Amino acid sequence: MGKNIVFSQSITNMLTTYIGFAFGAVNTLFFYPSFFSQENYGLVSYLLSAATLVWPFMGFGIQNTLIKFYSGYTSKIEQEKLLSLALFFPLFIALVSGSVGLLIFDKITSYYQTNALVQPYIWSMYFIALAIAYFELFFAWSKLKLKSVFGNFMKEVFHRVSISVLLFLVYKNHLDITSFIWCMVGVYVFRMLVIMAYAFWLIPPRIRFSLPENFKSILNYSALIFIAGSVATVLLELDKVMLERFIPIELISVYAIGVYIASVIAVPARALHQIANPVSAKLLNTNKLEELSVLYKKSSTNLLIISGLIFCLIIGNTTELYQIIPENYDLGIWILLLLYVIKLYENMLGNANAIIFNADFYRWVLFIGVLVVLFAVLFNWVFIPKLGMLGAALASFIAFGIYNSLKLFIIQKKLHIQPFSLKTLLQLAVIFTISYLSYTIDLTVSVWIGIAIKSAGIVLIYTFLTYMFKFSEELNTFIKKLLFFVK
Repeated sequence: MGKNIVFSQSITNMLTTYIGFAFGAVNTLFFYPSFFSQENYGLVSYLLSAATLVWPFMGFGIQNTLIKFYSGYTSKIEQEKLLSLALFFPLFIALVSGSVGLLIFDKITSYYQTNALVQPYIWSMYFIALAIAYFELFFAWSKLKLKSVFGNFMKEVFHRVSISVLLFLVYKNHLDITSFIWCMVGVYVFRMLVIMAYAFWLIPPRIRFSLPENFKSILNYSALIFIAGSVATVLLELDKVMLERFIPIELISVYAIGVYIASVIAVPARALHQIANPVSAKLLNTNKLEELSVLYKKSSTNLLIISGLIFCLIIGNTTELYQIIPENYDLGIWILLLLYVIKLYENMLGNANAIIFNADFYRWVLFIGVLVVLFAVLFNWVFIPKLGMLGAALASFIAFGIYNSLKLFIIQKKLHIQPFSLKTLLQLAVIFTISYLSYTIDLTVSVWIGIAIKSAGIVLIYTFLTYMFKFSEELNTFIKKLLFFVK
């Protein structure tokens, strides 16, 4: 049952995520560059990246704490105590951090003297961060009932469609940059209110002003997971935030486009994690390690197949893609390749993150993660002044490579399970060979026709080789059924 829930909701989540990414692609690749100056686009990219860095501090890992401990309680009263604690804890942190922000606001403002464009919008980062923190909390709340589809729609689709509407209003001169930014804040707040209503409909809150009996364990776990979760977020956004210190803010928009294209490769992993997290927690809580091992291997294999195809399509069409993006946003292929490989490796982990966040050895990953972040800061500090955007991509590549490899090593060491086989090497060989060959082919046709021809060829060859080498039983079964239906 667990595997069926995981894969059925993962497919739905992946489809909705790609719908969201389609709107995001239009925004990132066309609307922002066309309707905003590079400077204003860089400003918006920076504000969102900074807010993404801040929100884990407000959430304090409470969303993972809910999933970790809720299914372990047998008493409804203890569950209600946990939910009540989760409801008020981020608010307490937000009030404290907001008060501190008021006290040192002059120092924060002076920090942005080199990029004064950011100064009027400092509080927008705070409100977006708070809205995201509570959104993630209520999304986790809904996952307690193994319901991830609507929450994933709100997470991946809603705000991107809303931003498209706002950008259209900018195009029609109904909004200027200031109005756009504060309307964007409103979108994130409204999204949070909608998921809150949904979560309360699934599990109505009953406020209890007493702490769960294992409060100390909850607090320790939240603190550690907060840091561990922050590690991934910091690694994800650190390059863009540190670029602001060394290059003109308008160039951040150029780098942001490359990062966004790379993030499309990570969609399958994002979709899986929404439902794999609570299922993995339940398997660990009930000590069903054999089932967990099967899920680990299958999730890694299938994610690599799907993300590998996306990787080939993006690499193969990179030249054509940058021909249709507005001028002055081109990135070198080596920068893009580094960013793309990071996301491919992320998919190869399968449900490793879900295992780590819900296992007893998460402290090891926390300790290692903090060290990796420190090294990432050092790498960015050294590489960006010398290599610019290539330095930022290289720093992220090294940091993520170390961090993800250590995750795999720790799971192997503690649970004696790992997701790879010899076929994994063959999968990678197929992916990189098709990517290289399709990138080097230059079709003397129009851009859109070239993209269509290359994409069709890549899909057919990739699917054929995946089927012939029998990388996935599930995929082969699906293809056989499809062929039978066609006949």
